[in-house]
Parts: sequence; structure tokens; C-alpha cells
Amino acid sequence: MREERVKFALNHMVCPRFSFKEFCHVAVALGLEAVEYRNDVGFHSIDSHEKAREAGTAAKDAGLKVLTINALSRFNLWDEIRAEEAEKLALLAKEAGAHALVLCPHVDVEDESESSEDERAAGLERALSGLSPILGAHGLKGFIEVLGFPVSTLRFKKDAAAAIRNGGYEGRFSLLHDTFHHKGSGEKEFYPDLTGLVHISGVEEPAVGFEEMQDSHRILIGPKDRLDNIGQMRELCEKGYQGYFSFEPFSEPVWKLKDHAEAVRESIQYILGRL
Repeated sequence: MREERVKFALNHMVCPRFSFKEFCHVAVALGLEAVEYRNDVGFHSIDSHEKAREAGTAAKDAGLKVLTINALSRFNLWDEIRAEEAEKLALLAKEAGAHALVLCPHVDVEDESESSEDERAAGLERALSGLSPILGAHGLKGFIEVLGFPVSTLRFKKDAAAAIRNGGYEGRFSLLHDTFHHKGSGEKEFYPDLTGLVHISGVEEPAVGFEEMQDSHRILIGPKDRLDNIGQMRELCEKGYQGYFSFEPFSEPVWKLKDHAEAVRESIQYILGRL
């Protein structure tokens, strides 16, 4: 596979304790052209107009694209409160210069939900119907990140893909393929034509099963990766995906690295060597 077909980006979760400028510096040091900001990384979250503008300026000054703001949580539990949250976050995303807003479904940790498959599908349809004009007003797309945890209320991409297609929302919503969640869900189908972004991370812990894996297990991708990131990336590229592969580890050891750029560079070199 030719290297120029593979485009990498950085999610702020690589180094969440870095300022916007420091984070962008890591991306520039790696020769990358795109980043993702977040609203869940403590002090450096996009949670105010001031921070959104600061983050946008940092990216612009560094010559970087802002792919997304991550994320509107529980988006599929659509109501007036969620609509207000979506409006506020969409405005911040626009001020930060982002292309899209990441949408994450509700994860029912206590497994109290008794909703049927049909009820969940209807809830997803309501959410897309409510979100579409909000995103459109701010010139944004919505990237639906299906979460593969057993207690997720939207675990499979096939359900999100059906909602997008049935509602005729292909111009407004795309799938966000996450290699961690794809493996955890056990889903086999890929949807490269509907995929707007891919999150990549590795898991090496040998004692944990795929359905028991948590975000804290997610590190940079290397030779001991158990998620088959290489296979997933190759499948997406061979089926026509041409977007970014954005590094999104959630592990404390990654956050504490002394040289994030060098660690990500080694992971990129490993990936390209295997692809």
C-alpha cells in the first residue's frame, strides 16, 4: 500500500495535559496536517468561547486543520436538554474552526435500559432529525462514533448506517470508525463509503477479553497490538476510504510519555511498514 494514501492526524487525547499550542506543536513536529480537539480533557477542554477561539487560533497559526470537536455525549437520548447542549457545542466547534462534531451514544453502565431495538432505532432517528438543522446552521457535519461496549445503546455501525441512509442524511452525517470499538463489538462489516474519520489505538494487555476492554487499555499501536489495527486500516483503504486515521489513546502511560512526537512517529513507522 502506498504511503501517500494514508493520512494521519492527532486527537488531543494523545497528550490531554498539553495546551492547545503545545498539542499543535506535536502535530507539526510529526509533519501532520490535522488535529482533533475535545471537550473532556480538563483544563484544555473546548468548553468556552474563549478556549474555542484560542484553540482555533493555535491550529491556524500552526497551519493545521481542525477535524472535529469530540464530543456530544448521549446524543441518541434526544430531548430539549440535548438540543441545547448540541447548539452550544456546535457554536464552539464553529469558533474553533472545526469541520465536524463527534456524536457519542449513551452507554448504560448500570444496564437499566429496557428499550427495545425498535425504540432505540426510533430514538436515533429523532436525534438525527433534531441535530441536522443545528449542524447545518453552523456548517458542520456529524460524525457518529458507534461505541462497541456491551452496554452501549448504539453498538453496531450497521444501525447508524441504516439511520443515515433511511433519513437521506448522507450529506450531513458520517460514521466514525473506531478500531477499538469495531473489535470490541465483534462487527465484521465495514462502511468505507459512509466513513468520515477513523480513530486508531492499540491494546496489548493479554489477560483482558475483547468485550472487557476499556478505554484505559488503549495505547499507541505497535507489534503486540491485539485489535488488528493493520487489518482494519488495510480493509478500509482497499475499499476506498481516503480520510484521516487519527491517533486516540486513552492510557495514562501514554499521557506521561516524555516525547509524544517520537512515540507517535514510531507508531506511524510501524503501521506504514505493515500496511
